Amino acid sequence: MKKILSLMLLVACCLMAGAQEKIKVACVGNSITYGSGVAKREVNAYPVKLQGMLGDAYEVGNFGKPGATLLNKGHRPYTQQQEYKDALAFAGDIVVIHLGINDTDPRNWPNYQDEFIEDYRALIQSFRQVNPKARFLIARMTPLSDRHWRYESGTRDWHEEIQQAIACVAKAEGIQMINFFEPLHPYPYILEDNIHPNAEGAHMLAEIVYKGITGNYGGLQMSPIYTDNMVLQYGRPLTIQGLANAGEQVTVSVAGQKRRATADTDGKWAVTLSPLKAGGPYTLQVAAGKKELVYKNVLAGEVWLCSGQSNMEFMLNQSATAREDIPQANNDKIRLYDMKARWRTNPVEWDASVLDSLNHLQYFHDTQWAECTSQTAARFSAIAYHFGKMLQDSLQVPVGLICNAVGGSPTEAWVSRRMLEFQFPAILRNWTQNDFIQDWVRGRAAQNVRKSTYKFQRHPYEPCYLYESAILPLEQFPIRGVIWYQGESNAHNVDAHEALFTQLVDSWRQYWNDAEMPFYYVQLSSLNRPSWPIFRDSQRRLMHSISNTGMAVSTDKGNLTDVHPTEKREVGQRLAFWALNDTYGFRHVVPSGPLYKGVEFKKGIAYVSFHHAEGMRPAGGGEELLTFELAGEDRRFFPAKAVVEGNIVKVSCPQVKNPTIVRYGWQPFTKANLVNAAGLPASTFRSE
Repeated sequence: MKKILSLMLLVACCLMAGAQEKIKVACVGNSITYGSGVAKREVNAYPVKLQGMLGDAYEVGNFGKPGATLLNKGHRPYTQQQEYKDALAFAGDIVVIHLGINDTDPRNWPNYQDEFIEDYRALIQSFRQVNPKARFLIARMTPLSDRHWRYESGTRDWHEEIQQAIACVAKAEGIQMINFFEPLHPYPYILEDNIHPNAEGAHMLAEIVYKGITGNYGGLQMSPIYTDNMVLQYGRPLTIQGLANAGEQVTVSVAGQKRRATADTDGKWAVTLSPLKAGGPYTLQVAAGKKELVYKNVLAGEVWLCSGQSNMEFMLNQSATAREDIPQANNDKIRLYDMKARWRTNPVEWDASVLDSLNHLQYFHDTQWAECTSQTAARFSAIAYHFGKMLQDSLQVPVGLICNAVGGSPTEAWVSRRMLEFQFPAILRNWTQNDFIQDWVRGRAAQNVRKSTYKFQRHPYEPCYLYESAILPLEQFPIRGVIWYQGESNAHNVDAHEALFTQLVDSWRQYWNDAEMPFYYVQLSSLNRPSWPIFRDSQRRLMHSISNTGMAVSTDKGNLTDVHPTEKREVGQRLAFWALNDTYGFRHVVPSGPLYKGVEFKKGIAYVSFHHAEGMRPAGGGEELLTFELAGEDRRFFPAKAVVEGNIVKVSCPQVKNPTIVRYGWQPFTKANLVNAAGLPASTFRSE
């Protein structure tokens, strides 16, 4: 890195000295460098755009060859093309190489992959021979669309393996690697033919190369989530990160600590602070060069992300207890970061300006951290507010709540593209006609974008869209965990949701680099929709298959006809019970109502055991447990009598002499009424 920064400094000095000789930049590559797929490539190919950005002090040459492979035994080796000879003759002072895409062809990588690294190093050496002082930038390859005809038959996996090989080359040669993959990956419409970036994509590539050459990343920058009034996660090493110009020294100061870092060649920097003590207010100062960012009234405490669909988005002023809660909401130890959508997915057709903004992931309003007051809490998530209030009351530390829930959004919209590409690629293809995606979701999206004539028009319900527009912009802002209320838009396909929810949790944990990040979610409530009992049971089972999760039961707070029940206080508190018990070690706090543990059948009676079973009884002072059912091998269920005996529920039915299955709460809108001593309701379950 020091060598690269020295070369950058040398370039700057030459320019300041008024040097007349132009710095030559050789753009070496395949059809993407050449400009295939780019309208008017003569003016829009990335090397042409790069020339305009660098200015007259540089001379940029385009030496791209369509179809070229890096592999010397590939079907069209770059080193056997005239463009390679021309590039050598050009003897660039800076050589930018983007090769490897065509090596994913089944004629190439499966046969000659062991030679890739040495062939790449030999290519670099050949340019060094004609200009020993040449500086190199080698690129991580641009993405390939999941629509590519060979995507699952090998191309996807070989593309990833080649990316790793390119990183090995950069490390072995001690040269700079630039990233053509990450900036383009969230914009699949850029790859109109599945391989080649269009003119917009070519402009993005030119910007990446320009920044890599000059080190100019626009100076010091932080994620927009860093504002006055924010809460920083306390009690664990705290990473603060951002952008600055390459080589700039960045100083971060807060709470008596000062850390320094140097921005890398990609402009990224990060410092890790010792754990902050809860409290404040603090001032966070971040400085680089002549620029300083100062954030005031900052607290250190617990930070939680609150996400999902409309029942998490549901505001406090819409809730059943709003009149009581809102006047009591003033608490400067709770801070709110409310990411609200610019356009709700109501049954309307959006105009052209909205459609273009959607394509560029500009879906959320700009926002800032705010103190919790009656005014700010009223329009904030009711469930998130009650969750945060209970944490703040119990922990006596500041609490920060980030809410980015979107009404109607399906699980797949929140999963990372990379996760779906490798684990569920079928859901990405032709998503507006894809049966993995709920009819209502597809229908509403089609209505919203009806005025679009663009083949790859985007929508918030599209797989990956909300991950890319609502999670990536958080830029790994440190959080303690997640609360989640979603599933209504995936209840049509239980099996698909089980895979998607697991991938959701995994992708978020990978993003925050926390393999055990707490993830607490709400089970769907009661509603007259036939698929909901089996879906609720699936959610219960997911809690046992995914580590460090907990599920809040809400069936007792449902509504027969309204998917948005208004009793949100208890639901937020039940999520807080899980966090207090599991995350914060308050073992006296019961985290859940009775959860099915097992069943033993003896002499025609089912003896059902539960976790969190202490003090089981009918809710509300009732005398009879409702909605237990039994079935035998014929799988015909009959209502059964259920009686609590200690920590066991004894279930029997005269119509079922030899029961083999027991179930509970197996109605879409259920009157299930088993609770424990804490008054928390039992989950829907089936013993199979």
